[in-house]
Amino acid sequence: MAALLNEIIARGGTTAFETAFTAQAMADALLTGPTILCCFVAQDDDGSLHAFQTLMRSSALPDDIGDIATFARVDHTQKGIGTRLFAQTRTEAARQGLSAINATIRADNAGGLSFYSRVGFIDHDVVRAAPLADGTPVDRIGKRYPLT
Repeated sequence: MAALLNEIIARGGTTAFETAFTAQAMADALLTGPTILCCFVAQDDDGSLHAFQTLMRSSALPDDIGDIATFARVDHTQKGIGTRLFAQTRTEAARQGLSAINATIRADNAGGLSFYSRVGFIDHDVVRAAPLADGTPVDRIGKRYPLT
């Protein structure tokens, strides 16, 4: 999973993460850490990883709203994988009693913005000119998916 995420980070332009993860740091942040509510993966028949989606708590959000992150292998993003992962995440979020799911997407991530809109997320907030590590300002679009 760290290798998949690090490939996305290295390519740039679609994730707020800018520094590569070790396997342990990735697990702590997105798989098994204390803020993680659930994580689902999509694999090929041979077991190779296509994508994963994590739902977590964020100190910036109320306790009844989960924060989602979706990561798909570079060049394998148009196969309905995210939609199938979201069906599982949505079901688990409702089972855990959440009222909504939040997604924060870089404004320059057209694919991410399109995906979250396509599965029913509604624009909620905009953080203007959030700086990247190099100082480049990029807006962050907040979207919400109501569960109740």
